[in-house]
Amino acid sequence: MPDDSGFVPSSGGVASVALAGLLAPRKTLPPKLFYDEEGCRLFYRITEVPEYYLTRTERRLLEQVAPLAAASLPAGAVLVEYGASDEEKAGTLLRSRRFSAYVPIDVATPALQRMRARLAVAYPALMVLPVTADFLQPVALPPLPQGGQRLGFFPGSTIGNLEPADATLFLDRARRALGPGARFLLGVDLRKDATVLIPAYDDAAGVTAAFNLNLLVRLNREAGADFDLDGFRHQAVWNDTEGRIEMHLVSQHAQTVRIGPHTIAFEAGESIHTENSYKYTSAGIAAIAGQGGWRLEALWTDPDAMFALILLRSDQDG
Repeated sequence: MPDDSGFVPSSGGVASVALAGLLAPRKTLPPKLFYDEEGCRLFYRITEVPEYYLTRTERRLLEQVAPLAAASLPAGAVLVEYGASDEEKAGTLLRSRRFSAYVPIDVATPALQRMRARLAVAYPALMVLPVTADFLQPVALPPLPQGGQRLGFFPGSTIGNLEPADATLFLDRARRALGPGARFLLGVDLRKDATVLIPAYDDAAGVTAAFNLNLLVRLNREAGADFDLDGFRHQAVWNDTEGRIEMHLVSQHAQTVRIGPHTIAFEAGESIHTENSYKYTSAGIAAIAGQGGWRLEALWTDPDAMFALILLRSDQDG
């Protein structure tokens, strides 16, 4: 699960995006459909359940690491955050006062506008240049102060929600956008025992289950579907071969579902694959970063080696 929200601009878009996955031989739904209003509310509840270690572990680590990362930059640097739904994590860097400009990139324009207003009060001298864009596509940065070293920032372990090839492509695009000599601070959830991972994605209170099932609620409401919510159950699986947690919605019995004019048949036990969350070793994420044109400059972990923040430096000029 990422720390930023996805976005689909219209109900027609929801239906077409859902059908593209549900009509495939192996049924899937894209994680961006999680984040309607209720999905966002449930996700923030997930970050507070005891089993979900990621958010609180990263927050503690950021408080230690951000001053070190900021101190490695010259005054007047530019911070570019990918998936910036709010400024909470960026604030750990901005407090250093080493940045002349902050470029938050997100799909939600209202959230970016509210953030800009808050930052104008908290940091009056900071140039805030929001960009409304899907950061998984090529993103053109706005005109930036000349000479300011650029630091990309991608916290929350969202890199793990991308297929490895897509993670490499994202990092390569970010490097090209940020330009020669840029650095990049990346949050990564580390590989660990399944006895820790599975409860983080299947908590005892059932919040993650509600979050996953809310996908079907959204499709019923926005895509004209008729999913029986009692006919599916949440399942979290550790795929050791691929090094990832998988979330699924499993059909409890043979059934059919309609979305508009389309009828979709489910066998008993057949699942809809709704999300992957890759867990990396330090060497694994360094290899992916290297394929994207970055080299590892520093790596920090919490005392239990649950989560890592890695500082990358551009290894190429273009």
